[in-house]
Amino acid sequence: MGYSNLRQWIEQLRKDKDLAVIEAPVDPYLELAEIHRRVIQEEGPALLFTNVKGTPFPVVTNLFGTVRRVDQAFGPRPEALMKSLMGAMETLLPPTVTGVWQEKGLLFDLLKVGIKNVPQGEAPILKVCQSTDPLKGLPRVTSWQEDGGPFVTLPLVYTESPSNPKDHNLGMYRIQIYDDQTTGVHWQIHKGGGFHHHEAEQRNEALPVSVFIGGPPALIATAIAPVPERMPELLLASMVLGGRLPMVKDPMGGHRIPAEAEFAIRGFVPPHERRPEGPFGDHYGYYSLKHDFPVMHVQRMWHRKDAIYPATIVGKPRQEDYYLGDFLQRLLSPAYPLVMPSVRSLWAYSESGSHTLASAVVRESYSREALVSAFRILGEGQLSLTKFLMLTNEPVDLSDFPKLLETVLERFDPAVDLFIFNKTSHDTLDYTGQRMNHGSKGVMMGIGDKVRELPRSYEEGNLTGIHAALPYCGGCLVVSGPSYTEDPELPQRLVGTLREKKTAWPLVILVDNAAETVKTQTSFLWTVFTRFNPATDIFAEATVKNHHIGYELPIVIDARMKPGYPDELFPREDIVELVDRKWKNYFPAGTF
Repeated sequence: MGYSNLRQWIEQLRKDKDLAVIEAPVDPYLELAEIHRRVIQEEGPALLFTNVKGTPFPVVTNLFGTVRRVDQAFGPRPEALMKSLMGAMETLLPPTVTGVWQEKGLLFDLLKVGIKNVPQGEAPILKVCQSTDPLKGLPRVTSWQEDGGPFVTLPLVYTESPSNPKDHNLGMYRIQIYDDQTTGVHWQIHKGGGFHHHEAEQRNEALPVSVFIGGPPALIATAIAPVPERMPELLLASMVLGGRLPMVKDPMGGHRIPAEAEFAIRGFVPPHERRPEGPFGDHYGYYSLKHDFPVMHVQRMWHRKDAIYPATIVGKPRQEDYYLGDFLQRLLSPAYPLVMPSVRSLWAYSESGSHTLASAVVRESYSREALVSAFRILGEGQLSLTKFLMLTNEPVDLSDFPKLLETVLERFDPAVDLFIFNKTSHDTLDYTGQRMNHGSKGVMMGIGDKVRELPRSYEEGNLTGIHAALPYCGGCLVVSGPSYTEDPELPQRLVGTLREKKTAWPLVILVDNAAETVKTQTSFLWTVFTRFNPATDIFAEATVKNHHIGYELPIVIDARMKPGYPDELFPREDIVELVDRKWKNYFPAGTF
């Protein structure tokens, strides 16, 4: 069985010498975040801050900041169980005595999955209750200087459908602390908590909300898992945990609470009440801007007597959400062929914020079946937020993006393999669309036999207006020139220039700094896919016939920063200098 609570996990990290305890006073406003960013960049240890200004509670961060820690937090059992479960479907459906006997070990494991009720006197979470100024003393962690205030960055937000309490959602929606009684709730319209809130407003009812902080690592991971709607997250948490999830009734009524949580904030969101929320430096690497969001009125906060406050710092990849996201993809990937039979494997790229880019290996048993798979993927739960989708029927390791891109480009026919859908919904945090929650999608396919050999070095001479031209991988050329503000028409002219040269490069991407972009997979994916909207930033010669748009090579993508995009995240210089000066106070040995 996995770690049943946060402190078990922390103690294991301490034994493994993978935890640094910082006893020096640390300000939760910017200073703590800057320390965290430096340590995670070096793949350093988890951090336990024991002297955080303004709070009696220790703060722990970077719990999931390396592949090793994530693997240790959950162990191999959840992935093995999921693979066994998916592999057993053929044996168990339809059920037979022989099939059930063959899978008796798996069925025994599944009997351990579920919820168990804990007596109130045995639940650590119920030791302390604050009802007057309930949020008083909670750490006020502010990560970036333009943030609208302090945020709870690892909140496990629990809601139930007003019409069907069995339909619950456990999601990680950021919580802005306004004062000791109220918070903002950043529900996104495409996700379960947002659906429950919409339903409550339609009924003109307040929605009860619980925000859990801490608990088993399995609970934290489950809250960000891209599970299908109506799949119970608490049961998935139990499966990852490897045993029944302990829950306890709140003595004052309402939702049950994870018995091993560190904090449990209870309250309600009234219908039709909004308040400005944000800005917030988010996992896309930019500020999400200030918008009106629902308001939670906090009635009470339960916490352990010796509660530890877990937090994370989000920003440019790679942060903790990157490592957790990859684990969850490995965990859930065996289920994709079950719900989408023509999809062999699927991957979303955490380096680009996950929702901006996904790829899949799909079946092509008849002509254009790949397009059926594309529509199936774009209609599945959180995958519907995908902005750009790449497909191939060739077996390829999708996590190796250069290899995937080369596989697609070798087979790509732009006349029939590129589709752009304008005026679609858009991830709330992606500001490349015309307005919040509105944008477009692109689908690019490379199916069947190779149709071209890809160039790997640029030898076609100067390009008018272009300062640098560097290959990222075979067939993909990254170029930079004037900024968008200086020359917004450059990509259209670039198409003409490349066609005159009869370029061998099928895909050309225009960025602000080509040298930085091509350095790594992370820098490429983050720079390119967070900075373009398919409908407005893909350029090519095209013809329309029978309502179909057929494109011609080359395809040019304008991935430069544009007016209206939020600012990129950078730490404040005086905070950088402060942390430089105090480094030996945090780490007396000079290193972590």
